[in-house]
Amino acid sequence: MATGHADPQRRERILAATLDHIADEGVAGVSHRKIAVRAGVPLGSMTYHFTGIDDLLREAFTRFADHIVAVFERYLGRAGTVEEAREAVTDLVHALSEGPRRDVVLANELYTLAARRPEYRELTHAWMRRSRLLLEQHFDADTARQLDALIEGLTLHRALDTEPRSRELTRLAVTRLTTVEVTPPVA
Repeated sequence: MATGHADPQRRERILAATLDHIADEGVAGVSHRKIAVRAGVPLGSMTYHFTGIDDLLREAFTRFADHIVAVFERYLGRAGTVEEAREAVTDLVHALSEGPRRDVVLANELYTLAARRPEYRELTHAWMRRSRLLLEQHFDADTARQLDALIEGLTLHRALDTEPRSRELTRLAVTRLTTVEVTPPVA
């Protein structure tokens, strides 16, 4: 394994090892020593590449958020009509809930960290903003905000349920939320 500046992938390995460690043991178990061992790098590399644990966590979770936004882009980017967007959201919920357990665990570790430590909320806000912007390509801003929450909730419920509900139920929830009913004005 190359050392120092001759190892351009070292920083990336540290970030990947951090996410793997969080997925396995949680944020509370993160230390420079544990991450260095997992990444196969000298302990000094940790402080060379990151100013501290918070810097490491912010960058690792930013990488994770980028990954989830890319999943949103992959599904929502192919939709051309509102009906296709509804189907894409349904597919997205099922892909996220049936995909790697690691992603569900990492999302919840980040949410818990942001709930406990306000300095991490900007990271979750930026992630939510990006997700909503992708949804706003197909739905109005208020619907996109509600739909983003529905995606999060359904993904978590489906991932943790011992008998996850069907695609039809997901599709019905998405359709209900995205169907605008116009109420006649009161005379």
